[in-house]
Amino acid sequence: MRKENSTNAINEQFLFQVCELNSAIAMIGGRWKSQIVYSISQGNNRFHLLKKELPNISEQVLGRQLKELETHAVIVKKEIPETVPAGVKYVLTNKGLDLIPILESLCDWGKTYAEGKGISVCPLS
Repeated sequence: MRKENSTNAINEQFLFQVCELNSAIAMIGGRWKSQIVYSISQGNNRFHLLKKELPNISEQVLGRQLKELETHAVIVKKEIPETVPAGVKYVLTNKGLDLIPILESLCDWGKTYAEGKGISVCPLS
């Protein structure tokens, strides 16, 4: 855990105050969050389905990323009472749903500028 008065924490706080873009990127930044959000939008809304869709992510990282997305109110965790034992599913909030077209636009932008660099096609569009 980072100290609140560390240089990194102070710089981060300053950047968040200066521009909302920095806060937005922090919310969805990271290696897996955009893929997780998109996968949930496509119906992969349970932990094991997300793990199957993103096989290279560790369970620990997936759990942490889901928790961070939940903290930022991009997703909510809902119990599925009809399952035994009771399971949970992840659902996009309005904030998360509003993010989908933005991720698709970023994917299109990436396709345009990553062409010819051996980067695989983005599954978001």
